[in-house]
Amino acid sequence: MSTSVKSPMRELTIRSVVLGGLITLVFTAANVYLGLKVGLTFATAIPAAVISMSVLRYFRDHSIVENNIVQTIASAAGTLSAIIFVLPGLIMIGWWTGFPYWMTVAVCAIGGILGVMYSIPLRRALVTGSDLPYPEGVAAAEVLKVGDVAGQDPAEAAQDSNRGGMRAIVVGAIGSALFALLGSLKLVATEVAVAFRVGSGATMVGASLSMALIGVGHLVGVAVGIAMLVGLVISFFIVLPGRTWDVLPSGDLLDAVNGIFKSDVRMVGAGAIAVAAVWTLLTIIGPIIRGILDAAVSARTRRSGQAVDVTERDIPIQYVGLTVVLAMIPIGWLLWDFLSGTALVGSAAGILIVTIIFVFVIGLVVAAVCGYMAGLIGSSNSPISGVGVLVVLTAALLIKVTHGPAESTSQTEALIAYTLFTAAVVFGVATISNDNLQDLKTGQLVGATPWKQQVALIIGVLFGSAIIPPILELMHNAFGFQGAPGAGDNALAAPQAALLSTLAQGVFGGDLNWALIGLGVAIGAGVIAIDEVLKRTTKNLKLPPLAVGMGMYLPMSLTLIIPIGAFIGLAYDKWAMRDAVDGERKKRLGILLATGLIVGESIYGVIFAGIVGATGNDSPLAIVGDGLGNWMQVIGVIVFAVMITGLYRYVKKVASDGPADGAVQKK
Repeated sequence: MSTSVKSPMRELTIRSVVLGGLITLVFTAANVYLGLKVGLTFATAIPAAVISMSVLRYFRDHSIVENNIVQTIASAAGTLSAIIFVLPGLIMIGWWTGFPYWMTVAVCAIGGILGVMYSIPLRRALVTGSDLPYPEGVAAAEVLKVGDVAGQDPAEAAQDSNRGGMRAIVVGAIGSALFALLGSLKLVATEVAVAFRVGSGATMVGASLSMALIGVGHLVGVAVGIAMLVGLVISFFIVLPGRTWDVLPSGDLLDAVNGIFKSDVRMVGAGAIAVAAVWTLLTIIGPIIRGILDAAVSARTRRSGQAVDVTERDIPIQYVGLTVVLAMIPIGWLLWDFLSGTALVGSAAGILIVTIIFVFVIGLVVAAVCGYMAGLIGSSNSPISGVGVLVVLTAALLIKVTHGPAESTSQTEALIAYTLFTAAVVFGVATISNDNLQDLKTGQLVGATPWKQQVALIIGVLFGSAIIPPILELMHNAFGFQGAPGAGDNALAAPQAALLSTLAQGVFGGDLNWALIGLGVAIGAGVIAIDEVLKRTTKNLKLPPLAVGMGMYLPMSLTLIIPIGAFIGLAYDKWAMRDAVDGERKKRLGILLATGLIVGESIYGVIFAGIVGATGNDSPLAIVGDGLGNWMQVIGVIVFAVMITGLYRYVKKVASDGPADGAVQKK
């Protein structure tokens, strides 16, 4: 336990807020575009930390915790852009013809602030009181620490246990960015996939050649990696061949298999995530309650005038509770305003009461579940759209039961739209919670003051809320969304919004395949049982149910590479720990290399997204066409493997060279 009671370093400063806001503008715009285009967003914390260190180093009295505030603001706003996974659905179903600015701002801001409030008591339960790996939170902390060491006096820095760390990060970042650039130039493939027959059915094998995913795997560890592999096997080698048995259409086999995975198998994965999420909540409800009680004790201690360590100072719990309750007022107004003038006015009171309670209760549930998933596997790879599936299904069922059978087509359309709008508010809670705890983990590791970081999170939410609506409107006017009235050939796919809209329509139209979700629930229950048996009968073996569910839900392109990274990390750590004297430093350099792999690809993703947005061309850097066909995939795999091997060998050499610049090796 730390014994300090006051931090002398500059932390929540005007310059950190301004810099965080400027970074937010760029990262949020890039995330909105990429999310609507391909259904993926990138974590902004690490590149924001790198940019912050590069800028603030020229200012006097800059500190590691001030840099942490910058990345906190930027990452909160960047993550909030995942609201695009729901809101475009209102355009797709023809309910909205554009994004009303102030209503969209309010949905993002209120949902995001509610997510910040819910994550405050969760900090004690899931960050300080758990052993979750938080890969991106740890990676961001390592970046900040190494940057802080790099700014020290050279003699002092040379003797630090981080010596060689900046080189590991820089080399990893250059390597991952270089490979991503080769992919953009079309010199190598960055995705490999092949479909093949299994009896009368079919399945596929695919991988995203992403060095960032290798880094994530290294950081999350083998237990999560194996659990994801189990989920992958269930989905792609059991469920998918069964769903494709004797029903494959003619044409491209890979497209057909991909389509059935997205429409059917992901529903099974969503069911598994649902039961795993409920079980996870039950297992952490005790720590959550203790976290709330501890926060209350800390608040009373501070009011009594006693000193409380800076790392234990949250926003007082009474203010948190008051903010949550008061937030229900504007949420109620937003929902009422949305209902007014629709065919639901006659039953508006009942629906309104039910949905306000739904937002209040489910908000806490999704905050806990998303925070846990982010701690398990990282914000970038956390299947938040799977949580969106559960939110939409639950909201639709509650609203359908409350309202009763629709009496007209206009009522059905209004119920679908209202469900999506309600889900958007809850999704704001989910997206922020998916990121907040990563940031708070980073803060814990660098000695930040929690309440200042929580204020920074709120500032980040407000920045993101202001910039997201005009970007959405720009994308809508420039491209449109697939499936929306009047959409053109270049319309953006917005895949998550399309899926959630389809689910809401399925519930109210009565054509949703509940059997698939039920199958996933059954599989998830079986995994929970196995995990509990392993915990009680073995010392180290476990099978995290949420990780299995994520392996079932996510595309193989993601789930295959993360376990590979986990096993590479395991092999590196075993090599490092053979050195009884300097093993910890060598192991740390491996973590920093993994961090660099994430940093490089993330920053390159921002730059490339800007080029795509400026040119309107999906492949603005391509210098080679698709003439090489499958050979591009072979070349990509070979280059990827060679570069990963070379990077790890380089870091092993750096680690084995001993103290740099005459430094004294620590004993």
